[in-house]
Amino acid sequence: MDDLDPVLLSVMANRLDGIVREMTNTLLRAARSAVISSARDFSCCLVTGDDQLLAPAEGLPVHIFGCHIQTANMRRYHEGDIRRGDAYLDNDPYGGNTHPADHTFMVPVFFEGEHLFTSVAKCHMADIGNSIPSSYFVLARDVYHEGALVFPGVRIQRDFRNIEDIVRMCRARIRVPDQWYGDYLAGLGSARVAERRLEEFCAKYGVATVKRFIRDWFDYSERRMIDNIRRMPKARLVNTGRSDPLEGILPGGLDLKVIVEIDPEAAEIHVDLSDNPPCVDVGLNTSLGAATSAVVGAIFNALDKDLPRNAGSFRRLRFTYAEESVVAAPKFPHSCSVATTNVSERLVNITQSAFAQLGDGHGLSEGGTGLGVGMAVISGKDHRRGDAPFVNRMMLSTNGGPSSPVADGWVNYAIPVIAGLMYRDSVEVDELKHPVRVESLELVQDSAGAGRQRGAPAQAIGLTPTGNPVTAVISCDGQHAPPRGVVGGHAGTPGETWLVGENGHAERLPNVVQVTWQKGQVLRGRDSSGGGYGDPLQRDPARVLHDVLEGWESREKARMVYGVVFTGEIEDETLAVDVAATAALRAERAGA
Repeated sequence: MDDLDPVLLSVMANRLDGIVREMTNTLLRAARSAVISSARDFSCCLVTGDDQLLAPAEGLPVHIFGCHIQTANMRRYHEGDIRRGDAYLDNDPYGGNTHPADHTFMVPVFFEGEHLFTSVAKCHMADIGNSIPSSYFVLARDVYHEGALVFPGVRIQRDFRNIEDIVRMCRARIRVPDQWYGDYLAGLGSARVAERRLEEFCAKYGVATVKRFIRDWFDYSERRMIDNIRRMPKARLVNTGRSDPLEGILPGGLDLKVIVEIDPEAAEIHVDLSDNPPCVDVGLNTSLGAATSAVVGAIFNALDKDLPRNAGSFRRLRFTYAEESVVAAPKFPHSCSVATTNVSERLVNITQSAFAQLGDGHGLSEGGTGLGVGMAVISGKDHRRGDAPFVNRMMLSTNGGPSSPVADGWVNYAIPVIAGLMYRDSVEVDELKHPVRVESLELVQDSAGAGRQRGAPAQAIGLTPTGNPVTAVISCDGQHAPPRGVVGGHAGTPGETWLVGENGHAERLPNVVQVTWQKGQVLRGRDSSGGGYGDPLQRDPARVLHDVLEGWESREKARMVYGVVFTGEIEDETLAVDVAATAALRAERAGA
């Protein structure tokens, strides 16, 4: 069979990406909860009928790898009984999904009687029936204590109609049933949009051309991956890290390790995740899908930015896992409640910073981690709506991004597993949706990890209820070990959580906490910042001047850390770099 014309290959690949973006836009506009409609905590993708990831577009890295395992399970569970008009729901972390909060809607797409694709929309739901009012539960002893409703590849529609038993069961258990049902319809609608567009795609090009495209697109992606790997040196990279402690449960946190072996001759990257702790009796266990997605995302951070992320490029990645482990190998009934965040965030950082061991020009520093106050799950009764219950995860503040060999960290990074692809909530919209007021939201001066390329600064937020008490579930993992710099870059700063009383007294709270606070009290949080890349004394003085003028760095830090001396003042707009004094100070520091 001849290869497709390269132009047609590109046109068809971009058409599929366009379909995924239409899915994304549909879900974003149709969802009810703020965690989906404002924060965009969801991902859409297309999988082939034989379960190979084909087109993820801008899907969150942590969501994408594993979707093909879910579609394979869907076919296995319903062998011989899948047909056009069906839809399926899966959130089983032991069956390829990330964690129970991510409800995955799958629609098999048929053309001329053949199952050619499955469209997938994965949404983080605001409430999933957990035993606490949060879709995150770090302290869950097991899946029973966690309490989430779990759907292992369950059929939810036949002949395009809901199976009402499933919907009724969910509405009876979930705290905000109308909000959940709105998100349910949005997820289904997103997958159904792709179904229509894929049928049009197949009608336009024909089944034979579509199948040839899939083959050639995967082969092209694999060739690109081969080229990337062969430009890297042969190396065995070993890197470790540690998660935050949990008071009285894991006082030392979890020691984590990633081993990356780069073989340019074979054009393969082998990732060994087997040397990690066994499963733990809390919700920190990471599913196969979540942990592998975290590592794969970090690897792609170190490669060409336009490298296709699909089953073709994945052919050049090999993984070794333990049989029972907190990393990628959970054993039932251990909980995977926060599989997409806490440990997975550390895995991204450990992996992407490991590539910096290859030398200047490779890898990234560590990015800020943790779901702090600005990303808490809040719940309670809204006094403005007759004490109606509400539950939602916010996305108001974000951690600082890591620096790279060529760029400073991104301010709106959020957490490593999403790499800036989620949106920030609107303060005004969140205040309209929920009975809280945002008292402050600001960048924290001098918090960023210094380097030739600077990590992004931390952010701080303050929240207060406007009526009834509000409960916040904070599942943070970024409040102890700071995000590390690489190649001479400095570490960033960890986060903090405080409860401030009406008298102004501030109480430091644990990194993982469920707290109910009253009107007049303020829940304050500071996220963590990104680490630096390279020697701070090599940073362009003009960029240091810019950071000082923006208020991100102080004049004192500029001198002490970056070796930059100024003349003039900020207030009268005369601040400028003293070139001669800066050169002399840097020469003195370099020789010290």
